Amino acid sequence: MKCVAIDDEPIALSIIQEYCKRYGGIELQSFTSPVAGMECVNATRPDVVFLDIEMNSHNGVELARQMPEECSVIFTTAYAHYALDGFNVDAVDFLHKPIFYPRFERAMEKVKRYIDNMPRNDNDDVLTLKVEHKNVVVKFSEILYIEAMDNYVKIFRKGLPMVVSQITMKEMESRLSPDRFVRLHRSYIVSIADIEKFSNRQIYLRNAPRPIPVGRKYIDLYKDLNNCFILKNNND
Repeated sequence: MKCVAIDDEPIALSIIQEYCKRYGGIELQSFTSPVAGMECVNATRPDVVFLDIEMNSHNGVELARQMPEECSVIFTTAYAHYALDGFNVDAVDFLHKPIFYPRFERAMEKVKRYIDNMPRNDNDDVLTLKVEHKNVVVKFSEILYIEAMDNYVKIFRKGLPMVVSQITMKEMESRLSPDRFVRLHRSYIVSIADIEKFSNRQIYLRNAPRPIPVGRKYIDLYKDLNNCFILKNNND
């Protein structure tokens, strides 16, 4: 489960970090800056956002109104009178500081049930990426291949301009369907449907300007890809 915690008190963040580690199965990013935290939320679309309400420069309730729809909000605050405001913006839960682990655990179980019961969108085959100061929607079907560039990625699209977004390759890989994309090099992810031919050293994509290298550490994935193509050809 991907989570982001936003709180201008470092001690409060350390408690959330400790509880997430204790609960297990949580990938957490923490921010004392509401601005940086919201940039991360908009770029990565986490499952859960732990959000303080009274921060020096921002009000958490107002930030919650700007959250992407797919993000579940759990408010963390020392001020109980904000509870009604929290639920008015559809927060999944409200944790009153000081937060104790049993109460945190109940909140996580609640949010898991909420996420499991969310309606699934069968057309959920798009990425919303931060490009400079705006969000850009990229369809899976448009992507030919993706190339890493430090903490950015370059997304090469079929017949469309390249998109550059500030996101790690690891995060990008986690947001793509493994049935449609494969990473066979630390710097490249390719569209499986657009593979024309391949070897254990290079992949050739339709309409790509150059072949994509295959990394040594990805040899097992190469074997899986090879087996899939053999099976497909036999069935055809």
